Amino acid sequence: MTTQRTQPLPKPKTLMGVRVVGTGKYVPDMVVSNSHLHARLGFDSDWIVKRTGILERRHAAPHQATSDLCVAAATDLFAKTGRTAADCDLLVLGTFTPDMSFPSTACLVQDRLGLIGPAIEVEAACAGFMYALITAAAYVKAGVSDRALVIGGDTNSRVLNPDDIKTYPLFGDGAGAVFVEPGRPDQGILAYSMGADGSGGPLLQRESGGSRLPPTPEDIKAGKHFMYMDGRAVFRWAVDILCDTIEDVLKAAGLTTADVNLYVAHQANIRIINAAIDVLNIPRSKVFNNLEKYGNTSAGSIPIALDEAAAEGRVKEGDIVLLSGFGAGLAWGTAVLRW
Repeated sequence: MTTQRTQPLPKPKTLMGVRVVGTGKYVPDMVVSNSHLHARLGFDSDWIVKRTGILERRHAAPHQATSDLCVAAATDLFAKTGRTAADCDLLVLGTFTPDMSFPSTACLVQDRLGLIGPAIEVEAACAGFMYALITAAAYVKAGVSDRALVIGGDTNSRVLNPDDIKTYPLFGDGAGAVFVEPGRPDQGILAYSMGADGSGGPLLQRESGGSRLPPTPEDIKAGKHFMYMDGRAVFRWAVDILCDTIEDVLKAAGLTTADVNLYVAHQANIRIINAAIDVLNIPRSKVFNNLEKYGNTSAGSIPIALDEAAAEGRVKEGDIVLLSGFGAGLAWGTAVLRW
């Protein structure tokens, strides 16, 4: 396998004695189908399906921001589990489309939920939920937190260029949430690989809008405030990192691909997922996908998929579940858990 990495993978670590419980999600009501994109913007519907597997995605309403999506996902989690914000003493939120530069979206969500405790925001793009999940698990494992609320959510539609026919159709908006709390000694993250390769940053970036390049009329006219992605290079890297980190965490956990009950990869592109699992000889029946309905929801991708998998009875206590997120940074997080 060729690789786009410029450095070796970090050694996998473990976080046992914790468990992930409960799931919740929120996706906006506005459904944007491929035919809608074709009628409004002239995009080729057949190309979108063949190249990505996406049939439709959700876009936030004009009055909605990332914090709204995240609050709704947490509220859904509370309703399904019977727990409340009072049961949590930590919020870790992954997003790369915050409501504003500051205060953090995590603080906005913490206030609206009435959660008492620190609110940590993690920016790792499409790996954001995995970074948030592993961070929360480490806090719980160390005894710094009793129970953590983990949310991943993004409003990608606000940073996309509608003239970019290769990127605009790929993304949607949404958020998902889970709890992390103490578990049995045999529960938790059996092994995880979390890392970054900043040399690949220019492959997927939003150049204007930060302290390096504050937005100017000239930059906005040039579209530098929109997301840019070198799709071909990112595709190759994503397939490689997905394959290599799955192999790494399974080896570290003493497991084989056959031992895993369910695989949930970041819902970026069906061709990325299928290419990786075919290399690893993983049956497609063991892989959960829902990107045909939502596209790439970035940090919301994995928890939304987890919530739908749980609703279908495909995630049960004692199951071995493998999660993998990867994206801008370049950053990744892959973990194999005993649920």
